[in-house]
Amino acid sequence: MSSHDSEVYTVAPEMPAMFDGVKLAAVATVLYIIVRCLNLKSPTAPPDLIYQDTALNRFLLKSCPLLTKEYIPPLLWGKSGHLQTALYGKMGRVSSPHPNGHRKYLPMHDGATATFDLFEPLADHQTGDDVTMVICPGIGNHSEKHYIRTFVDYSQKQGYRCAVLNHLGALPNIELTSPRMFTYGCTWEFAAMVGYIRKAYPQTQLIVVGFSLGGNIVCKYLGESRANQERVLCCVSVCQGYSALRAQETFLQWDQFRRFYNFLMADNMKKIILSHRDMLFGAFSSKISDIDLSKLYTATSLMQIDDNIMRKFHGHNSLKEYYEKESCVHYIHNVNVPLLLVNSADDPLVHDSLLTIPRTLAEKKENVIFALTLHGGHLGFFEGAVLFPQPLTWMDKVIVGYANAICQWLKQKPACQNGQSSEKQCPQS
Repeated sequence: MSSHDSEVYTVAPEMPAMFDGVKLAAVATVLYIIVRCLNLKSPTAPPDLIYQDTALNRFLLKSCPLLTKEYIPPLLWGKSGHLQTALYGKMGRVSSPHPNGHRKYLPMHDGATATFDLFEPLADHQTGDDVTMVICPGIGNHSEKHYIRTFVDYSQKQGYRCAVLNHLGALPNIELTSPRMFTYGCTWEFAAMVGYIRKAYPQTQLIVVGFSLGGNIVCKYLGESRANQERVLCCVSVCQGYSALRAQETFLQWDQFRRFYNFLMADNMKKIILSHRDMLFGAFSSKISDIDLSKLYTATSLMQIDDNIMRKFHGHNSLKEYYEKESCVHYIHNVNVPLLLVNSADDPLVHDSLLTIPRTLAEKKENVIFALTLHGGHLGFFEGAVLFPQPLTWMDKVIVGYANAICQWLKQKPACQNGQSSEKQCPQS
């Protein structure tokens, strides 16, 4: 027998067809989870707008086309409200600029020291007027946050002066000078900043802007007194929840992982509070005890921190009283200047039930436009082609576009009433 004949050939057994089916099923399952988690099948759409049909609102929507065009987030991840929110929370913005400003210190009546950063315009405003954006950031935020820096830089280049409030206790290198820090709805520091701007720039007009918690503060401030609305051209609020009392129940729910976000924000608040431990819990403070401090260490939600610490800064007797007194829902109906309220339907922090507040307001008051985007998360609103977001967001451009339209309307209106402008230039009723 030849050596060739003696060779033994073995044939590998074929894989069972069922095994290939399992692999295909596993791949399909993974793809399904990715599609669901990234919300890839969700369409893009223009914001859902609620407003009354007035000459001003028609002019604003025509002059700020972003409000009526599709908002298109980055293709691969931008339709996930969680990823939009996470990217905002972790990075703030991409390639954030570094605007140059001057820090101002304002002594308060209770010994606290409010601070804000002032940024001068980098170009002439399109109307030739002096216009200042007075800006209130989100919870525990300040002028050094990336999303604030991006917005300020863009606004400066559009001819706006910017004043950005630093929430009391939020800046890591600024010590408290009294046993009090920022709360959900205290307007004292924002009012002090606006008062300074009004006095330092008697010819300037104001655009009021609030992000998240800052949106609650600015709307409450404007609604507290008619005098607070003097020289205010308009107000823009982005991603606020309107009522802390209604929101507290939703923050304990696990849908949209809201309870997890609650834990993360509570942990951040603990760090801010404990960084001022000596002033808030030491000999200077008579409102907060050692027992409150021990409860702070074990707190896992914002509500626990608010009940044991935050409400006591202003002497509220209960958490319910604190939330009722500090929520803008009880003041916002008094705001009579043009008001743009922006929220996102996939914001994991703001439950859909809270959006009945701006909807109802826009249906009742002709000065209000409520814009609800399909995507954007919480203060995300990133734009981009496939993967990488652009430095400037839809949110930044909408706020400035709306402000520009308001300024243009007010600039044209007197001339139109006096017959000094052409029919084409004048807003039509």
